Amino acid sequence: MRPFTPFETENFKFIANLGISYTTFQTYWTSLDKGYFDAIAPMRVYFQEEGIHDYALQGQGQLNKVYREAFLLTESECISAKASLYRPMTKKGDPRIWFSRLHNYTSPNDIFALFHMGECLYIINVTQTNISKCYNSATGNPIKEILSTLHKQSMEVSQDLLNKFYQLYDNGHWYQSEVQDDTGIGRAVETLLGISMNSSKDADYKGIELKSKRLQRSANKNGLFSQVPDWKNSKYKSGRDIVQQYGYERDGGKTLQITVQANRPNKQSLMLDITHQNELLEMLAHNDGVTTDHIVEWQLTALHNRLKTKHKETFWVSVDNQIIDGKEHFRYSYIEHTRNPNTAEFDNLIMQQFISLELLLCRPSGRGDTWNFKIKDQAMPLLFPESLLYKLDPDAIPHRGPLPKNSL
Repeated sequence: MRPFTPFETENFKFIANLGISYTTFQTYWTSLDKGYFDAIAPMRVYFQEEGIHDYALQGQGQLNKVYREAFLLTESECISAKASLYRPMTKKGDPRIWFSRLHNYTSPNDIFALFHMGECLYIINVTQTNISKCYNSATGNPIKEILSTLHKQSMEVSQDLLNKFYQLYDNGHWYQSEVQDDTGIGRAVETLLGISMNSSKDADYKGIELKSKRLQRSANKNGLFSQVPDWKNSKYKSGRDIVQQYGYERDGGKTLQITVQANRPNKQSLMLDITHQNELLEMLAHNDGVTTDHIVEWQLTALHNRLKTKHKETFWVSVDNQIIDGKEHFRYSYIEHTRNPNTAEFDNLIMQQFISLELLLCRPSGRGDTWNFKIKDQAMPLLFPESLLYKLDPDAIPHRGPLPKNSL
């Protein structure tokens, strides 16, 4: 899929901020001519996780073809476009999908948003449609009607936790960090809320994950989660094996502390790539345009499940910090509140370099290896369906610019 244009990106942000989970597809000359699209991994994952359809359980051939009611939404029409989901007898039965009448309402290279309400599918041409204009129109239209209904279904206010943060703000009170390291503020926040330090993969507070960051140090990226590779199916079986091959000398020993992203090998020749056929994220060695080593891999479904479990609902807490009497202190600034990560977009954001992997392997400090997936701050609305900003400090200025209309 080609990179999104600024116009398309704004459309996707708008859908995501309504709390609507979606997937995407692109039209091509060949697909419009042949009358089918490949159901690529993000779409298959979306269908499976949303309970719409599971291609893995579907047999090949016309007798196993499945139909779903579907509609193409425009500024003025709700057009019936029945969807057919199937695996042909040819090749390996690669999953396919087609929407009837779609070829009458699209041009090659257009990108669509695809979402559902119940078992009914809806598609919108985000290349040609101004979704926010339709949604905010004073008059009714199909896009406004369907998106408004889905938005109402997704709303859930976490007022209890928010009230606790307003109480803790206490007119800008400065709190002492528990320890002098990167985790100190996060641990102090959890202690103030009466939460024991989180060593599990589950969310922190009654299903809500808490992520804290210092505004002065980490305005560009947010940590999503840490996930080790699928060692059983990977060529390399440990971080130490990887460091021996691709690490570098530091402080008397070999280490590997580096960011890895898609489509752009780093100075150690490492990059990420997604293999849609096997639904894998791979870390590769890539030299002079050629893949020279398949290092480790992750099942995409495992990463999606990790994201859904960790960030079903999250408060991203931003704090100011300063040193008082030789010890770090912090005070609350603002909170970004997200819900229901759009796992179908996770893969696209990796390939478009919005999500990267930060490796900390064989550190001289002796700390354990970490495999941290991080997202660029400006891409947060694309991954998370709802994004609300709560200003605890009235003078706080969020780093992505003005607060959205739905913020407090």
